[in-house]
Amino acid sequence: MTFKLDRDTIRWGIIGCGDVTEVKSGPGFQKATNSALVAVMRRSGDKAADYAKRHNIPRWYDDAAKLIADPEVDAVYIATPPGSHMQYTLEVAAAGKPVYVEKPMARTHDECTKMVEACKRAGVPLFVAYYRRRLPRILRVKQLIDSGAIGEVRFVQHTLFQRPNAQEKTRDALPWRVIPELAGGGRFLDLASHALDVFDYLFGPVAEATGCAANQAKLYDAEDIVTGNWVHQSGVIGSCTLCFTTFDRIDRCEIVGSKGVITFQVIEGGPIEVWTAGGKQHYDDPNPLHVQQPLIQSVVDDLRGVGTCPSTGESAARTSWVMDRMLEEYRAGRHQ
Repeated sequence: MTFKLDRDTIRWGIIGCGDVTEVKSGPGFQKATNSALVAVMRRSGDKAADYAKRHNIPRWYDDAAKLIADPEVDAVYIATPPGSHMQYTLEVAAAGKPVYVEKPMARTHDECTKMVEACKRAGVPLFVAYYRRRLPRILRVKQLIDSGAIGEVRFVQHTLFQRPNAQEKTRDALPWRVIPELAGGGRFLDLASHALDVFDYLFGPVAEATGCAANQAKLYDAEDIVTGNWVHQSGVIGSCTLCFTTFDRIDRCEIVGSKGVITFQVIEGGPIEVWTAGGKQHYDDPNPLHVQQPLIQSVVDDLRGVGTCPSTGESAARTSWVMDRMLEEYRAGRHQ
């Protein structure tokens, strides 16, 4: 799709100015070149007004339809929980405006497909906030792989363990990330989506995937442990284990090649280590303060016709397809 906004500065509106927009993303729209954040929306007018005041944003709304219809809003960032991503995307597309939606893209691959199709019909681009595709350390890993530093890649393994937080231990105040109706599942969809999208970026689309999931701790209704296996079309084989009721936090990814191995943290950040016959090398590429800003800049450049964003609705939908396959048996059992 060829799309270009004939403007020097892309004017953004945000639907859902919650915690993720405070540092990770919101300021990125203000600090990116040729970008401005001009309006925000939250169902609580008081909270929307407070956000606008603190971040020096000209307008606020408590009605998404009014923000979408604002003639001075060129493009819309949807930063609500996944349960409303599809509906808001359809509404923004119908208004003829580009969409930048938080990850995971939606609760299921089917919802992702409907979002992609709606934006295609409307002739507007759809971008997804898989911002690791533009973080310095992930770009470093990609450069190491593409340069042949570890030879031909054979397989990738990702392990993520986390403790349950205080809210997850109290059913009266569960966070949305573990409520399937809002999130599509548990924390697996929220965090595994980042890793699986990185692997899609590094090794290309996945051809097949399977998984096993369970609810071991019974703190909430969603799955709290998932193991998965997949094969990329390129031939690279992958596996993962994510558990969210353990004693500590562990984040470890290994990319093993014919001549060496790269280890790094997908979620937490930290240094990259490369082991080869020649010894061990360390790389430290810290995240920017506003981690979404590099990807936001690529979206702005894409909308202005001077660059390309690497995270689209099509690429993000592939990640949701993989997660659906890993959760397929668990979801079927939960709904019997």
